[in-house]
Amino acid sequence: MNKTSTQKKSGTDWQRLRRMKDTDIDFFDVPPVDRSVFQKMVIRMPEKKAALSIRLDPGVVAWFRNKGRGYQTRINAVLRSYVEAHSH
Repeated sequence: MNKTSTQKKSGTDWQRLRRMKDTDIDFFDVPPVDRSVFQKMVIRMPEKKAALSIRLDPGVVAWFRNKGRGYQTRINAVLRSYVEAHSH
């Protein structure tokens, strides 16, 4: 796998993981799943995002970009939190 300079090094021991068999996996903290779980499940499709042009301070954009990939998603999450906090 080719890593770019913005990607973090994985802490996963991939070689050990590839050698594992299904019987080696410890499921002690995984609750049993039966049909009732799926009957209660609600599937929510993500809302389509609106593409727009927005003017932000360069320092704000730089701060989010410096946090790595997904900076636009994080900006959206911050704005959504603000909207939810002020919608009551």
